[in-house]
Amino acid sequence: MSKYNIHEKKEKPAVYRTAVKPEVIDEIYEQILRKMIVEKKYRDPGYTAQQLAKEINTNTRYISAAVSLRFQSNFSSLIAGYRVREAIAMMTDKRNKNLTMAYIAKACGFANRQSFYAAFFRLHAKSPKQYQDEFFAKIGLSTRNKK
Repeated sequence: MSKYNIHEKKEKPAVYRTAVKPEVIDEIYEQILRKMIVEKKYRDPGYTAQQLAKEINTNTRYISAAVSLRFQSNFSSLIAGYRVREAIAMMTDKRNKNLTMAYIAKACGFANRQSFYAAFFRLHAKSPKQYQDEFFAKIGLSTRNKK
């Protein structure tokens, strides 16, 4: 035992992830996809795993298990990923070149610009504006307004 009673953390898999039948996980996975892709629930800044569980008549442990096993993620990261993908679609549409990042963040479900920038940077290692500027530079367009 060390002086400060510090031990190496041992990763233990959550038992409920393996206790849930694969067919149940598959059904929940399909329902999550429907909620995200068809209904675009991620656009709600306050959308939670509890809300999703209630909507598909299950519990948050099953949601957690399905997200972990099928998406290799957690619920927060899953939602952020959908939001960032939608933001990229908006940012790279030349019709939206003049939209502010704050507007895009809100339209995609981020609570504020700061959470948008943090999630975007985690996924792409650059700011949304850098990403947009680089995208338009590659196709020969500027993101700056021309007077």
